[in-house]
Amino acid sequence: MQIYDTFFIGGEFVKPETDAIIDVVSPHTEQVIGQVPDACPADIDKAVAAARDAFDNGPWPRMSPEERGAALSRLSLAVQARSEQIADVISNENGSPKSWSIMGQVFSSTMVLDTYADLVTSYPFVQERAGALGGRLQIRRQPVGVAAGIIPWNVPLFIIALKLGPAMAAGVPMVLKPAPETPLDSYLFAEAVIEADIPAGVINIVPSGRENAEYILRHPGIDKVSFTGSTAVGKHIASVCGEQLKRVTLELGGKSAAIVLDDVNLDDALLGEMVQSGLMNNGQVCGAQSRILAPRSRYEEVVDALGAAVGALAVGDPLDPVTQIGPLVAKRQRDRVEGFLKSGKADGARVVTGGGRPADQPNGWYIEPTVFADVNNEMQIAREEIFGPVLSVIPYDTEDDAVRIANDSNYGLCGSVWTGDADHGAEVGARVRTGVVAVNSSMILDFNAPFGGFKESGLGRELGPEGIDPYTEYQTIILPPG
Repeated sequence: MQIYDTFFIGGEFVKPETDAIIDVVSPHTEQVIGQVPDACPADIDKAVAAARDAFDNGPWPRMSPEERGAALSRLSLAVQARSEQIADVISNENGSPKSWSIMGQVFSSTMVLDTYADLVTSYPFVQERAGALGGRLQIRRQPVGVAAGIIPWNVPLFIIALKLGPAMAAGVPMVLKPAPETPLDSYLFAEAVIEADIPAGVINIVPSGRENAEYILRHPGIDKVSFTGSTAVGKHIASVCGEQLKRVTLELGGKSAAIVLDDVNLDDALLGEMVQSGLMNNGQVCGAQSRILAPRSRYEEVVDALGAAVGALAVGDPLDPVTQIGPLVAKRQRDRVEGFLKSGKADGARVVTGGGRPADQPNGWYIEPTVFADVNNEMQIAREEIFGPVLSVIPYDTEDDAVRIANDSNYGLCGSVWTGDADHGAEVGARVRTGVVAVNSSMILDFNAPFGGFKESGLGRELGPEGIDPYTEYQTIILPPG
């Protein structure tokens, strides 16, 4: 049992202003494995005040880009030193398989921090140009102020890095609200912040239930909000920020399509990548390629291959190194996924493998990795984000038909093309209305490239130099000629 009784505010661990407690429950054992305080408005006020003091009076926004880059590097190293411990904690919190967790949960986070440690030194914080009226111009990108980062439970440390990396690069202090399902890893991260000698108030962490997220959104000391989570919640956050003209970045849901072209060679390596693209982290990834679009000429071949590969995945204790599919994060999430399984069967989809709870897991919030065939794009399982280990295989007639089906979605986050001709795959991918398209790869992002979605998959971009942009404001300095 891990029990914490403080928050990380202003560079130190401080006692809460509340007696409320968040119980952290293992999705494998269904037992309480930790407790943290549940931040109340007074605690959030303290965190925002510390961040404002760091912005208004502290050294962070006034440091050189090189100094901020060095701090990011120190933070990355401090996290790496705790990598195994953090990976185990996250696997215990949300069921992420340890075989995926060490890279997908921890080292991916440090790679983001390292990326921004490098990018900050070349980012154009100041540009000079000739004025149209004869003067000289300095175009500056000033830090936006104090930001709030609202963190989901599926990849908690990675999402913290997605928000903190560019914010720190821009000189922006942040108040982080971890999800109530996964607050324990944030305390290990706070220890790394102290070890890395990050100035007080630059990073503040206040776990809280969802009811206090609204208080953070509306707090007058917050200048910018960055949220990762569901589209429904994202719409509400957008409306609140819109009322206040508060800057906002939203990375929301997806229903990504993997287009399998008729020239693909479905060898074991490629098939493994395809399965990974849909089921990584138990399918609890916003960019999961959960719609598999297969040509009718090879439909049954694709269905059979996927069914065999998915049916062979090892399901079990997330801390067991052989486990490939762990439990879902919470009972409510398992109930939700079971509702989709029932819907798919009722709509006439054929269960190729899975379709229920694994018989050998009497405890824990487990769902069998599932493949549905005979799916059409109008079924609920093809329209809505399931966020579980469920793939739907949809037939298409021509490449134009495949692109049409891929684009027939309210979402537009990610996509992929699987083919024997990568250049042609890129041409097909360019027709897909999503923020990222991968060719013959399970990679749904690259740290040097912007990540985000079209349509209801969000607003703005994270990662790459473009990820720093939302944490800055343009300022023009007009100088006289000469």
